[in-house]
Amino acid sequence: MTLSHTSATQESADLQPQRVSGAHGPAWYFPTISHEHGVYVILLVSFLTGAAAAQQWTLATTVALVSVFAGFQAEHPWVLQIKQRRSWKPRLIIWGSLYSGLALGGALYLSLQVPGLQWLILGAIAAFILDAIAVFYRQQKSIANELLTFAAACLAAPFAAVATTGTWSSTAWGLWLLNTLFFSSTIFSLKLRKLKNASFWPGLLYHSLASAIIVGLWYGGILATLPAIAFGIVLVKFGAILWQLEWYKTAPIQAIARIETISALLFLSLTALSLLPARLPLQ
Repeated sequence: MTLSHTSATQESADLQPQRVSGAHGPAWYFPTISHEHGVYVILLVSFLTGAAAAQQWTLATTVALVSVFAGFQAEHPWVLQIKQRRSWKPRLIIWGSLYSGLALGGALYLSLQVPGLQWLILGAIAAFILDAIAVFYRQQKSIANELLTFAAACLAAPFAAVATTGTWSSTAWGLWLLNTLFFSSTIFSLKLRKLKNASFWPGLLYHSLASAIIVGLWYGGILATLPAIAFGIVLVKFGAILWQLEWYKTAPIQAIARIETISALLFLSLTALSLLPARLPLQ
């Protein structure tokens, strides 16, 4: 569920010579599509929690959704191009530029409607640049960079809330931290699968600190009770992983994906239900 770690199969297909016949990869006019399915879940859940906090769905919400997912799609071809920096790939550059233009166009339109939204946009751009640098130096799998990219993806929550309501609130930032801490748990659980002698202590330390932050947000009135309780889902999940660690290390990736998706949907259900009004007005 990382933001910039494309499967080897998909990378190979995207980097093949740009011809129409299937054996040599798609032609330049076929769009690049990221196969990072986990990130789709992160973006959608984060965005919907922000939209739930706004308690309405407007044209600005739709524009924000398009901008968020276009930005994610832009990351895919640019990262592949950086990895293949010794040769230019027209298809990657064309579609990276198109996705980037769509994402920035929507974001700039919204920033004209909502004062201060440009700072959120600049934060996302800065995270993208730092991730690109990490890819260039082959440090994209470091914990620090993965935390950065998860935090960047979860900016979809305040982006949706602020773009829709036109106002900033502590709740929007609280939702960003909640989503970031929830989904970043995956970094530490997946390390247990990928690294042969991985220690579970970094994961325990992370979940302890994350829990303390969530309690602080709840105590300070930034998070409501139910969203704070929803964070407990990830604690139960991590505890179950440690309990069945040998199974987890060898389980098929499809089983791991199901676990992550189900926990994300449960988290979304609890969080959104606590934020949504009895009836959702559409504009």
